[in-house]
Amino acid sequence: MIVENAVSKATFLPDRMGKVDLCVGQQLLCGLNSFAPGQRHEAHTHAGQDKLYVVLVGDGDLTIGSEHRRIGAGDVALAPAGVEHALANPGPGNLVVLVVIAPPPKPRSTLG
Repeated sequence: MIVENAVSKATFLPDRMGKVDLCVGQQLLCGLNSFAPGQRHEAHTHAGQDKLYVVLVGDGDLTIGSEHRRIGAGDVALAPAGVEHALANPGPGNLVVLVVIAPPPKPRSTLG
């Protein structure tokens, strides 16, 4: 699968971080997390899943465990399975981050 111009797929929501799945395989998920200025993804963990961040556009404040760092376009960071992490966009511009999670989350069941 080839996704051309991935950044153009970024979705911004007025009240929370936007999420778009770009491609999902049996062993990983690749998507975009998009933050308008002031938005954040609160501290959380992923049991049994590593999460890789690649900043495509903008700057963000990233926390992984006890490490806090400002990251920007071209930076890469790893949140290992079970380690608490959070990401915020202090502004003034948008923040778009390519996220890879392995293994991918289990599909959500829908009630029908």
